[in-house]
Amino acid sequence: MSTFRVRRRIEIDAGHRIMTHGSKCRNLHGHRYVVEVECEASRLHPSGEQTDMVVDFGFLKDEMMRLIDAPCDHGFIASAADGELLALFAPQGAAGWTESILAEVKAKGAALTTSTRMGTKLYVVPFQPTAECLAKHWFEVLVAPVRTRSDSTARLVAVRVWETPNCMAEYAPA
Repeated sequence: MSTFRVRRRIEIDAGHRIMTHGSKCRNLHGHRYVVEVECEASRLHPSGEQTDMVVDFGFLKDEMMRLIDAPCDHGFIASAADGELLALFAPQGAAGWTESILAEVKAKGAALTTSTRMGTKLYVVPFQPTAECLAKHWFEVLVAPVRTRSDSTARLVAVRVWETPNCMAEYAPA
C-alpha cells in the first residue's frame, strides 16, 4: 500500500534542567529546540481546501505554534518533581503556589504559568524534560488536533526533538 508523508518543523528557545542527571545537564541551561512532526496518509484529500494534500502545512504550523511554541518558547520547562527548581520560580509569599501548579499538572498533564517570581514563563510537566519525554508529550498533545485539522485523513506518526544540531530524540508509537 502506498503512503504519503509530510513533515513540518518549528524552532523554539527554552530552558530546562534534568535534575537526576549525573553531569552538566543537571544545571540550568537552554536549547534552540527544533521540533519536527511527521504525518502520513494512505490517500490524499479528494476535495476542499486540502485537495491533494495529506494535511495542510499551515494547519500543522498553527497547531505546533499553539501547542508547543506558545507555552514553551522563551520559557522554562520544568519537571513537577523538581521541588528545588519550582521553589526558585515560586512568587514570594504565594502560599499554595506549588500545590496549585502540581494539581494542574496532575489534572491536565502540564501546567503553564507566568505567575512566577520574575514573571518568567514556566511550563511544568510530569516527567524529566528530556528530549525523549518532550517528543512523547508533544506527540500526545498534537495527535488529536492533527486528526481533526486533516478531517481524519492524516495520522501523526512521529515527533522529533533536536536539542542540538547533533542530538535528536524521536517518539513514534508502534
